[in-house]
Amino acid sequence: MSMSSFTDLPDSIDSPSMRRAGRELLSLALIDARNHTLHLLSLYEQAMGTATMLPVERLDGVLPPIWLAGHVAWFAEWWIGRNTQRAFGLECPSRPTRLAAIDPQADEYWNPQQGGPEGPWSRDIPDLGQTKAYLLETLESTLELLERAAETDAGLYFYRLALFHEDMRGEQLVVMAQTLGLPIGVEIAPAPPPREPLLMPAARWELGLPPQGFSFAQEQGLHEAEVPEFEIDAQPVTWSQYVEFVDDGGYDRSDLWSPEGWNWLARHAEEGRRGPRHVEQIGVERRGTGGSVLQHRFGRTVRAAGHQSAVHLSWWEADAWARWAGRRIATEVEWEIAAETASRRGFRWSDVHEWTAGTLRPWPGFRADPWSEGTPFDPVPAFGKARVLRGASLATRARMRSTKARGFAMPARDEGFYGFRTCAL
Repeated sequence: MSMSSFTDLPDSIDSPSMRRAGRELLSLALIDARNHTLHLLSLYEQAMGTATMLPVERLDGVLPPIWLAGHVAWFAEWWIGRNTQRAFGLECPSRPTRLAAIDPQADEYWNPQQGGPEGPWSRDIPDLGQTKAYLLETLESTLELLERAAETDAGLYFYRLALFHEDMRGEQLVVMAQTLGLPIGVEIAPAPPPREPLLMPAARWELGLPPQGFSFAQEQGLHEAEVPEFEIDAQPVTWSQYVEFVDDGGYDRSDLWSPEGWNWLARHAEEGRRGPRHVEQIGVERRGTGGSVLQHRFGRTVRAAGHQSAVHLSWWEADAWARWAGRRIATEVEWEIAAETASRRGFRWSDVHEWTAGTLRPWPGFRADPWSEGTPFDPVPAFGKARVLRGASLATRARMRSTKARGFAMPARDEGFYGFRTCAL
């Protein structure tokens, strides 16, 4: 039986148990998250050499960083400072009675559903100095209200939400820097040598999260699953493993791809897709041994270490590699069992967000939340289409790193720090 990661109250703002944090730690964590947002903004300003921070071209998945930072502050004010029914928590209506904003034009600037035709790309949005001031003003307002909030799950729901929303947007800022090729000082930690796959015994396993504390809608609903014995990779598929697939014609053999995946690959044919996103060169070295991967990493071209996790992969690429290797992508329950029970045997999972086999489905007990409709975090339109992501990446804040966290993305997405691991057939 699975033991919840949140049975104990957190002892630091970096603990995954922050989902159950009370007012004191929440206050410290909200300050930490806002400082991180401000730090990332400063790194963007240095890297782009301009305070306007408008990217030269509009790329899929990229937003102006100033707008995204302002949106973080707006989101907290929208659901906390302006929300007269915030004390209801999950029972809060999706369109509660709202007060006026600190900035009279806040909704026009930062509400993605109310902005003008240019939306986030409008040159009328506040500049860096004004945005930083708004970030600090809204934080001060949030902390003052938190002091008087009820120390209950309902009373703290939107404060916890604001924290994790800012953490997710912080990771988005790092992903955007990678997409734009901006040097923001992010380094990849060295990976230990790969280990042999692990044999896991059959288990009856409990998925989901208990009603106590905060959870995202797609994580709600406890239910049990019977899982037969399985063999799972001890780490995500590495670059050296992925190189072999490429060198064996993996991007030219339709028999290795699902029809949907082959269509996805065909749409990238004009750009000469022969490897994962941000890879300039990939293939077996002609001199010496091992594979060679030249990768664009935050504005630099670097040689990726062979035992680093392969990254920026779509689900279709993961599926094709697994077919080529005679294996299959791990299911999310297999991933969770191994992550919670096999860490001492070498199971490693904090390198990349990992694609899992199934499509995103609601678990028994699912209920829509009051806030995510119309946002990238709404699971309802994604049910049956998106793929589940487990794990964490180099850009994930420590308190977001949990074996229970359940993310999702459409299978064609590859801009994120996405990888995968496999199981024996």
